[in-house]
Amino acid sequence: MNHKHLKLGVFGFGCVGQGLYHVLNETHGIKAEIKKICVKNKNKSRILPQDIFTFDKSEILNDPKIDVVVELIDDAKAAFEIVKTAIENGKHVVTANKKMLAEHLTEIYELQQKYDRSILYEGSVCGSIPILRNLEEYYDNDLITSIEGIFNGSTNFILTKVFEEKKSYVEALKGAQDLGFAESDPSLDVQAFDPKFKLAIAIAHTFGVFLKPEDIINIGIDKISEVDLKYAKENNLSIKLVARAFKQDGKLFGFVIPQYVQNTNMLATVRNEYNAVLVEGAFAEKQVFIGKGAGSYPTGSAVLSDISALTYNYRYEYKKLTQGESLTFTNEAAVDVVVSFPVGALISHSDFENFKGGYQGNGYHYLTGSVKLEKLKAWYTWDNVSVILAPELNLVVFNKTEKELRYA
Repeated sequence: MNHKHLKLGVFGFGCVGQGLYHVLNETHGIKAEIKKICVKNKNKSRILPQDIFTFDKSEILNDPKIDVVVELIDDAKAAFEIVKTAIENGKHVVTANKKMLAEHLTEIYELQQKYDRSILYEGSVCGSIPILRNLEEYYDNDLITSIEGIFNGSTNFILTKVFEEKKSYVEALKGAQDLGFAESDPSLDVQAFDPKFKLAIAIAHTFGVFLKPEDIINIGIDKISEVDLKYAKENNLSIKLVARAFKQDGKLFGFVIPQYVQNTNMLATVRNEYNAVLVEGAFAEKQVFIGKGAGSYPTGSAVLSDISALTYNYRYEYKKLTQGESLTFTNEAAVDVVVSFPVGALISHSDFENFKGGYQGNGYHYLTGSVKLEKLKAWYTWDNVSVILAPELNLVVFNKTEKELRYA
């Protein structure tokens, strides 16, 4: 498939699908054209002639003239079946479905090896930021120690509107949905599932470890209260939903939790639907990528970049996996947090590994100190309990065998 003219079969014609169509038609350097688009809703009015659409997936999956299947639907289960069948039928695949990828990473890897076909998914992690290919190519021989940042444009848009424009959480969420930034199920964004899926994918290319999404603790922004916002403003802080993964002494840690950040922190300047990825390596040291993480054109352009890469036979080599560092993922740690909850909630200083202080005001308790990650996960399920990381991330590592703590 050496620089040949690619025929594409596309599944889905929503926000990203339409973005792909427009950027493909305005780009002259890529030898590719859409032959057929498979959609579900027969009654929906669309901008293209009806004959380009089909409601039968086999018209794409069984068409020998289609080289590449582009999967852009929001049903993760159906998406995996499309990807699997396409690969089995000898087609390459481009997808932006982070939930599907995160839940099937091992199978996705094995399918590529078995059928000698590529599955590319740059658009699944942080929209227009070319982070996966950089992790694979630029950082292929660097000893990366951490990757972190703002991985969800919808929640960053919401937090920006709440902080800067004094909008309510409900107003800001509706604005994100109206602009096509928020997922059809907003809980995927605001409860931090979306950035968790992206983090799982990024970890595979950063550290060579395939994790199940349920292994990674995610705490969203949906429990952040007016009291938390007031606390942030009074202390010259912002709140950002931060995804991070880092290695230490043969162990790998990863989680997505809101964090108070100093207004001088680079992440505090990342606004609206923009994402930021910070990669730190032993040789390249810290580098920052910033770009639009949500929206039709940014994600569409990332999908188009993958299609372009297929014209010269590109595929992920999963170099960190083959380098065999053998990191062990664990949640056996505690982090410094600020926990706020209404007076009467069953949380006390004894729940902390290292209690630092607290106060009561406006009917709320504020307690600070280090708390086990698993306990934070449990607290997040309680009503009216807000969990936000302290401005400085201090990790306490638990050594199970020696029954002791060690400050990182």
